[in-house]
Amino acid sequence: MSTPRIEHDTLGPVEVPHDALYGAQTARAVANFPLSGRPLPWELIRALVEIKAAAARAHGEAGRIPTAVAAAIEAAAEEVLQGDWTDQFPVDIFQTGSGTSSNMNVNEVLARRASQLLEPAGETRQVHPNDQVNLGQSSNDVFPSAMHLASLRALRNQLLPALRALATRCHAFADTHFDQVKNGRTHLMDAMPIRFGQEFRGYAQQCERGAARLEACAPELAELALGGTAVGTGVNAPEGFAEAVCRDLADRTGLPLQPSPQPFQAQSSLDALTHFSGALRGVASSLYKIANDLRWMASGPLSGLHELEIPAVQPGSSIMPAKVNPVICESVLMACVQIFGHDHTVGFANSQGQFELNTMLPLVGCNVLESCRLLSAACLSLNERCLAGARPTDSSAARVAQNPILVTALVPKIGYEAAAALAKEAARTGRSLRELAAEHTELQPDEIDTLLDPARLCGERGAPSPRDSSTQA
Repeated sequence: MSTPRIEHDTLGPVEVPHDALYGAQTARAVANFPLSGRPLPWELIRALVEIKAAAARAHGEAGRIPTAVAAAIEAAAEEVLQGDWTDQFPVDIFQTGSGTSSNMNVNEVLARRASQLLEPAGETRQVHPNDQVNLGQSSNDVFPSAMHLASLRALRNQLLPALRALATRCHAFADTHFDQVKNGRTHLMDAMPIRFGQEFRGYAQQCERGAARLEACAPELAELALGGTAVGTGVNAPEGFAEAVCRDLADRTGLPLQPSPQPFQAQSSLDALTHFSGALRGVASSLYKIANDLRWMASGPLSGLHELEIPAVQPGSSIMPAKVNPVICESVLMACVQIFGHDHTVGFANSQGQFELNTMLPLVGCNVLESCRLLSAACLSLNERCLAGARPTDSSAARVAQNPILVTALVPKIGYEAAAALAKEAARTGRSLRELAAEHTELQPDEIDTLLDPARLCGERGAPSPRDSSTQA
């Protein structure tokens, strides 16, 4: 093993792995926080590095740091963003509550790598992690900014596309199978008939409305705490620095980033991320409902509902050879439950801010990003591994005609109590409603057939427009 090198910080000397790009403060954090073995998510590291690169450009252009140093910091940041040095960010999620350890981890890596890049160019100076990479910044404004940047990018680039693709799939299924009728259910009991297309149109609307609610969180996420530094007052931040960095980040990410108009709020609370987490939980509850409906409809095949066939993706039992389970739906349900737990954590963590800072930043950032990842993946999985191959069974329509609840359609003609009596007799004897209605009422056979026609009872609400009628699920 290589002999460790000795680095120094304000507390004194520290042993650092010989080849590590990071320095003393990172080494202390690795030793101090051996809790989960899970380093900060890449999305947050990426956002921190992007902020450092934009800050270096702003400082270099303003002459606050030498042009060569600014360029070297940018070059080091670009290497990280291209996937180099990913093993140089080992600090645990459960660390300094302000994220200072990870902020300094990024500062140290970029500073040392920038120093190395300067040497072949004939420069001998050492880039300083605090005085240059962290110039005009504090962990207290940089880390919340990175959380917002990473969350907004996950929302725009991953979650919304996945959710909208699921909505499109549900619409396509509805268009393809609109004319097929099934039993509706309320309280898990048979209710009036409904079209497959109408039911799946409802699922599509849940996805679309959920996407709209998530999109409504974007403006707050686009506000970065940069420029507030230690407590929101902006001490040691040059005038115009935050605006310049946000413009640069917006240009390079395509996201509408801007400095927060109220840094005291942006740094002392996590309200925007808590609101976003709540919206994620809400969409997860919608997805849970959809996935649960699908596995109920696919239950059976003999003793369940067996209205829907979903793809068999793997054997279902280690002991029952014929069994195939709705495993995609089950995995989605578990992902949704995990998101519920993440949101509970985020909400409680937000309540724990004291005065000018919340000291649970890494935990909240990680939970929100994990919820985004899980929800995106769950939408894609349900879309591609379940709904893409789903189709109604042949038996679903046949059961509709046997459903005594169809007697509801006769109520306007014969009254509620008479209709109830017919339904009870149909259930008791197994005779059809058509037969009993012809026998016990004055309705004509043609009128009875019209009244009890399931397709007529479903109506045409949710029917595809002519231009959509060719869409295939």
